[in-house]
Amino acid sequence: MPSRPSTLGSVLRGLRSRNDWTLKEMSQRSGIPISTLSKVEHDRLTLTYDKLQQLSQRLNIRMSELFAEGEASATPAVTGRRSIGRLETALRVNTANYDYYYLCTELRQKRMIPNITRVRAKSLAEFGDLVRHSGEEFIYVAEGQVIVHTEYYDPVVLNAGESIYIDSGMGHAYLAGEGCDEAVTVAVMSSEEDDLMASLIHIHGERTQEIEKEVAA
Repeated sequence: MPSRPSTLGSVLRGLRSRNDWTLKEMSQRSGIPISTLSKVEHDRLTLTYDKLQQLSQRLNIRMSELFAEGEASATPAVTGRRSIGRLETALRVNTANYDYYYLCTELRQKRMIPNITRVRAKSLAEFGDLVRHSGEEFIYVAEGQVIVHTEYYDPVVLNAGESIYIDSGMGHAYLAGEGCDEAVTVAVMSSEEDDLMASLIHIHGERTQEIEKEVAA
């Protein structure tokens, strides 16, 4: 029988098993409540960026290890793998401008990163510097209106049912349209980078911390 796909919960269970820790011991080491760790291990809860960073720092592991598979096969195989994406099992990452819901996170080393995003920022002054990362991305507006700012083009307004495909290495920002409290998009990001998921999480976290420092100042 094919092995069950890895999830964040199975990664944490494996980490705990390798170190022979009880849930209580992992809770004491990580600073995350036992009840939270238990729900994550049973795939009933995901962790925000802050909590993932806390795990990484306190357990002295790289953030990417929370998303990476074990040793890769020397010869890539056709796996026929698949994943059903649901909001309740998505990895949620909250930032100053967006709420990201990363889907299908049990699939490792994938070259496409699907997510649902709630867009809140309404101006470039509020958003901050344009974002850049490797690869390309496709954005479909599911609800509301989105204003897309890019480094080399004039802003474009997208209404529900419209979409855009861009080079992610070009500076870009998505803003909620005029009179729209927030917009909802469905996005797919792709890259030749092996660790795109961890890279995106890292970008979100850095930007959130920068904005929080600016507000505190």
